[in-house]
Amino acid sequence: MDNQLLTYWAECLKIFRDNLTETAYNAWFAPLSPLSCENQVLVLQVPSQYCVDYIEENYIDLLSKTLVRVFGRGIKLEYRVVIDSETGSGTVIPSDTMGQNVPSFPSFTARQYTFEPQRQEMQPFNSQLNSGLNFGAFVEGQSNHMAYTAGLSIAQSPGKTAFNPMFVYGGSGVGKTHLANAIGNRVKQLYPEKRVLYVAANTFQMQYQTAVIDNKVNDFLMFYQSIDVLIVDDIQYFADKKGTQNTFFFIFNHLQQTGKQLILTSDKAPLELQGLEQRLLSRFKWGLSVEITRPDFELRRGILKNKIYRDGLEIGDDVVDFIADNVVENVRDLEGVLVSLMAYSTFSLTPIDLQLARDVVGRLVELKPKEISLTEIIDNVSDYYGVSAKEIASKSRRREVANARQVAMYLAKQLTNKSLKEIGRAIGNRDHATVLHSVKIVADTLEYDTVFRRSLTELENRLRK
Repeated sequence: MDNQLLTYWAECLKIFRDNLTETAYNAWFAPLSPLSCENQVLVLQVPSQYCVDYIEENYIDLLSKTLVRVFGRGIKLEYRVVIDSETGSGTVIPSDTMGQNVPSFPSFTARQYTFEPQRQEMQPFNSQLNSGLNFGAFVEGQSNHMAYTAGLSIAQSPGKTAFNPMFVYGGSGVGKTHLANAIGNRVKQLYPEKRVLYVAANTFQMQYQTAVIDNKVNDFLMFYQSIDVLIVDDIQYFADKKGTQNTFFFIFNHLQQTGKQLILTSDKAPLELQGLEQRLLSRFKWGLSVEITRPDFELRRGILKNKIYRDGLEIGDDVVDFIADNVVENVRDLEGVLVSLMAYSTFSLTPIDLQLARDVVGRLVELKPKEISLTEIIDNVSDYYGVSAKEIASKSRRREVANARQVAMYLAKQLTNKSLKEIGRAIGNRDHATVLHSVKIVADTLEYDTVFRRSLTELENRLRK
């Protein structure tokens, strides 16, 4: 190598070191080395595509001004990612942003990049999945039907469906983590050769920080780019962490472009997330964004029955219905009540009956003070939709009246023990077939209309107070 080139590059490194923190210098500039400088084209060896992308996005101004100062105006820049260390062959990448910062530099066309990191074979590979969170233990219901169905489709053909990424959002304890793990476990079962990884967002962030401190960012990138199915839980914890977001952005792009599957969970929809870069949020919306809402009575009952069966317990239907009727927020609360019931029953040597359930549930949640009546439901629906109770009971087919009438029938079916005939009699003396039809219309609309689903949840919460 030309001694003069080494001298010039040493001068560049001195400028870089003077203008950067020690961590940034060691991570991004120390690994660079000059390969040649002919016809005013400086070729720098870089360890990976990610290194090129990161420098071009964050340090191109410092890099371009330094090269002009040391090598003179008219200098051009190319990167080379070395694939074969023995021959020095590799992919040449011209800088596509350097010319934008220094006017005398010629502009370059967008670079074409073909290098793909070699797959790292790490044995044994720990997917970090919870084997107990599988589809067998996941109970499908109205609140999670779409997410459940999409999850099954992804597990059958990871990376090959339109659901990539799959962005699952919803409140705490509604089953997001369970579903994400279930998809991962099913993929491992169907495709043992695939590398599936579950990682919490805060764990990913800590791994990245450690990689920066240890100057192992490229190893970090190579590892994550080798994953076939990447599951990142609670992505909202990336908020306001620019370095982590930048790194994940490049990982996301690589996995997308190479046909790998991404599954992300969050407590909020992409549009509601704060502190995340717009380019990340736009990519989160490329595939399927699906909400899991609070479980309804039937799903809560199904979850309880499933857990009771799997744990080999014997608990009467009256106890199950009581718990499902009073513990309404999330799945974790339901499971917590069952654990508490088993503990109280064991330590007090008493059977798990309705009285024990009342005592235990009463210590954990506020019990419903009274049964909701049909009159209350009609009055609340009337107030919420701005139509009178008389109109709801009338034969009017105006859209707003018909919608309110259908909602009132649906809520009456969900929140009371009244028969379809009794509900129909209270709402305009209609027959049970009309009530059943209205309930089905509302249930079908809840499947796809997020705004309607939220308004119905709000209305139900009012009635339960």
